Amino acid sequence: MLYKVIAILVLLWLAGLATFIMLGGLIHLLLIIALFIFVVEFMTAKSA
Repeated sequence: MLYKVIAILVLLWLAGLATFIMLGGLIHLLLIIALFIFVVEFMTAKSA
């Protein structure tokens, strides 16, 4: 489930880069949040 959300956010980010829309900043912020969640998930999965 988490990986699907990350994939969707990455696709939205790429769409924002391709079209240079005003919401590009928001999409970049969502990508940073998705990457942070991915790193946290990866670290917790390693320790478990």
